[in-house]
Amino acid sequence: MGDVEYLRSKLTSHIDFPQKGIVFLDIFPILRDPISFETLITHFLHHLTSHTIPSIPSKKIDVVVGLDARGFLLGPIIALRLGAAFVPVRKKGKLPGACETASYEKEYGVDSFEMQSDAIKPGQSVVIIDDLIATGGSAKAAGELVTKLGGKTIEYLFIIELIFLKGGSKLDAPVYSIIQSDD
Repeated sequence: MGDVEYLRSKLTSHIDFPQKGIVFLDIFPILRDPISFETLITHFLHHLTSHTIPSIPSKKIDVVVGLDARGFLLGPIIALRLGAAFVPVRKKGKLPGACETASYEKEYGVDSFEMQSDAIKPGQSVVIIDDLIATGGSAKAAGELVTKLGGKTIEYLFIIELIFLKGGSKLDAPVYSIIQSDD
């Protein structure tokens, strides 16, 4: 069994969560199993070091941006292994100091993300990571924050992509997802 099939086998589905009609794909069983978690991190690192990094002029990733909150579980580990900085994107009002803000639409209204104003320097190469891409709104907002600070988003990374929602089409850089779901 390859690592994609292995990781897919570790996901659990929860019907009608968080609301009726939604099938929630739960990544936490992967994180509870050290072998699965290492497989996940190694898969992302292999992709970045064999595909993404060789294709960019600087030949390095300067910053890994993680989205609130599951991106915080993956981003720091990947950043550390790449020798890159980790920068969190948080919900509005959760970060101290001067921050940049970007808003995005959710299924039930508008929300905002923030990033500290000095977190990314102009010209830095950035990858953005989260557990799942659905409509792409939150990832797009994170990309807008990177751009506001002068960074260059090289790629968006997700464990799961709900491809039928076409969220990747809203983003300003390529999307890499380990598991694609049609439903």
